[in-house]
Amino acid sequence: MESKAHRVDDESRDRTNEEKERADIADDAEKEKKKAGGGGSERGGKKEEQEEEEELPLMALNHVSRLCRSVKDSVEFYTKVLGFVAIERPRALDFDGAWLFNYGIGIHLVQSHDEDRLPPESHPLDPKDNHISFQCEDMGAVEDKLREMGVEYKKRTLDDDGSGASMDQLFFTDPDGFMIEICNCENLKLVPTRSLGKIKLPFDRHNPPVELNEEES
Repeated sequence: MESKAHRVDDESRDRTNEEKERADIADDAEKEKKKAGGGGSERGGKKEEQEEEEELPLMALNHVSRLCRSVKDSVEFYTKVLGFVAIERPRALDFDGAWLFNYGIGIHLVQSHDEDRLPPESHPLDPKDNHISFQCEDMGAVEDKLREMGVEYKKRTLDDDGSGASMDQLFFTDPDGFMIEICNCENLKLVPTRSLGKIKLPFDRHNPPVELNEEES
């Protein structure tokens, strides 16, 4: 008579063999599916998977850092001309500088001790030079402000023949010669040049925690 232990072992081996056969069948079916789709499809899938893995969890531009001949003069310019607000810096920063914040972006100023690292004190405004740009909903108000503050600026309008839209631009420099642009760039639609391009728009959560003044809270 066959013992109970032998029957249990046989049943266990049968279940193991059945599971292996099902796994082999599923594996063969997957291979056939990939083969039927062609090698290009498999490569395309791997490419898309790779691009998905390479996507970075970035949210938005946090700040722009500028070297200064005089931190005091630059703070006065960015607060009075562009409406930035001076904020406290971390105590760990033991060098001369200042932090400013507004419009969801920071300006970090650092006192320079090397004149060669700064732009010339006087040079022509060139829209093709390095610059930072701020989007604006009232170009006329900004132009009036620049005139009031005695800031030299260059104005131009770009027309997009494809969409029929136009964009106004104002260019000027800060006290150290770094160029700034004010524009109504929202007039132009942003269209990715590649079909696989993914544009991520920032949300309120990208802003650092802000402590409002008592009269504003």
